[in-house]
Order: sequence, then C-alpha cells, then structure tokens
Amino acid sequence: MSTKAERTTAYIIETVAPVFNKHGYIGTSMSDLTEATGLTKGALYGNFENKEALALSAFEHNSKILLNALDEVLNISGSSLDKLKSLMDFYKQYDAFTNPMSGCPVLNVGVDAQHNNTLLAAAARETIKEIEGKIALVLENGVNKDEIKIPVTPLQFAKQLYTMIQGAISMATITKDRKYLLNTITYLEVLVRREL
Repeated sequence: MSTKAERTTAYIIETVAPVFNKHGYIGTSMSDLTEATGLTKGALYGNFENKEALALSAFEHNSKILLNALDEVLNISGSSLDKLKSLMDFYKQYDAFTNPMSGCPVLNVGVDAQHNNTLLAAAARETIKEIEGKIALVLENGVNKDEIKIPVTPLQFAKQLYTMIQGAISMATITKDRKYLLNTITYLEVLVRREL
C-alpha cells in the first residue's frame, strides 16, 4: 500500500503529464500546473525539486504508458508478421490512444525540448531508441525463425519503419488530418507483406 505522499506524487504526475505534453516545457506555467492539480505551488515543489524535475517525471509517465502499450501489442502470440500487423493496427488508432495524453509524447516533447531542455530531449531520444529496439527484436526473431527476410539489419529496418510511422504522426498532428496516419500505415502494411 502506498503512502499519502506517494499517492500525492502520483496524482501530480498523472494530472500534469497531459498539460506539459500539450503546452511544452516553456509553454507550461506554474499557474497551469496549480490550476490542473488544485494544489499550491508550494505543494508541487514539496514533491518535486523544480519544474524541470516535474516535466521529466510527466514525460516518463507518458512514455511508460506508450512503451507498455507497445509491449502488449508486440507480445501477442503468433509469427513476427502477426506482431507487425498488431503494431500497424495499434498505430491506426494512435491518435485516439494518445488523446488522453494530449498527443504523442515522442513528437511533442521531442520537438519542444530540442532547444530548451536537454534532459527532456535526451529522454525523448531514449524512448525512440527503446521503441526502435522493440520493433527490431520482432524483426530479428522473425529472421532467425525464417519467417521473414529483410535486406538490411533488423535495427536499420526498424528505424526506417518507425521513421515513417512518426512522420505520419507528425503530418496528421500538424494538418489535423488523420488520413496522413491511416494512409501511411496502410502503405506500410502493404510494404511489410510484399518486402518481408
């Protein structure tokens, strides 16, 4: 059973994570955070050293939700192609999945933090590497089981695949048109079937 302090810390993180993800590190004010949580500035700083520590915890919270979902998607039973199909199905609904977070944390934080918060930018890069690694493992297992053949290393293929997915997420976010996402994922499904 968690202590009251642990529950308060968890409440703060869960509550402010979508706020930081929507407005960015610089764009999120302390008044935004106190308004969202209903807590005073002192209460927030009683649980976190500073705004940067709180923003990093908020990103890690959203990142964990995403990584756990990807684990579920990729750990289904079946072949590597079944797992890749499951991944594509997940990304077809990615906008709905990330809506409670106020958008894609990789995209939002990754872009926002590049020039104003080195810790957040590094955390976003680590999340990208972790996602690419999860996809590469599926591909590597598929190659080892002779389920698929790829012309490059599993990690290189995973990076290209994730780049196309993340590019589609970016375009869908910027244009507010989910067809960018759906059309790209549909294309990737065809590519996977034909090329692997």
